[in-house]
Amino acid sequence: MTSPADNRAQRRNGYAPGPFGQVHFQIWGEGVPLMLCHQSPSSSEQFTAIYPLLARRKIQAIGIDTPGFGMSTAPDHPPSIEEYADCVTAVLDHLGLPRAHILGQHTGSMVAMEATLRHPGRFASLILNTPTPFSAEERIEWSQRLTPRQRAWRPQADGSHLTALWQRRCAASGSWTHLPAMHREVVQMLRAGDTLWYGHAASFRYDQLGRLASISLPTLILTNSGDLTFPLAKRAAASRPDFDYVELAGGTHDIVDEQPEAFSAAVATFIGRQVAAGRRT
Repeated sequence: MTSPADNRAQRRNGYAPGPFGQVHFQIWGEGVPLMLCHQSPSSSEQFTAIYPLLARRKIQAIGIDTPGFGMSTAPDHPPSIEEYADCVTAVLDHLGLPRAHILGQHTGSMVAMEATLRHPGRFASLILNTPTPFSAEERIEWSQRLTPRQRAWRPQADGSHLTALWQRRCAASGSWTHLPAMHREVVQMLRAGDTLWYGHAASFRYDQLGRLASISLPTLILTNSGDLTFPLAKRAAASRPDFDYVELAGGTHDIVDEQPEAFSAAVATFIGRQVAAGRRT
């Protein structure tokens, strides 16, 4: 087990010039490069529990803050998934990496997927962590339910917005158990502030279900049965039975914190097979 001091020593932070300004990223370890795209609303801190575990397995994990989240520059308009995807390759260019493997969770799965479609020569494999391929009707329904509520969020003089945001995320997480993860993710939501709604709004405009048919890279669907959108991950798997599939039991959308060893092992096993097949980068 690594100590907190060892973990800090492994982490390197940087900024790449991107379409909206500075794109913040963090790099852990050396080895096979793996880009990580977070869920919304969050930041690259979402993967804190697995960065050192991946580094130990000789995977260089590169977490990216989607513009408007974490420490990346806020966009001047609500971006599309396609625009977010171009920010990923901006980091690759900045680091001088010709190719990498890529993983994304929820909204991040859309960003990662679209990055491979827009820039097919830059990625060796794709990991979709609980993708959310909504139907057209579901995208409208979710947009009408969630986006206005997120856009209406404002700080209140009595601080009630803090507990309201906490309660909202607890309710969305169902049987959550990991208090540090809950705290960190609410902090990331507060940090996003006025751009809190950008990620989900982009995801509701994106036809992930329709775009799945275009994926030609080796792909893993990695999901867990306790995630709120688990049925959508099963839909993705049914749509592409040729993809690899790993299902962890239980958990919530904080599965990275709840089962870091199992999660990182599934990722490393899949990437290891790609490397063995000659798809290192």
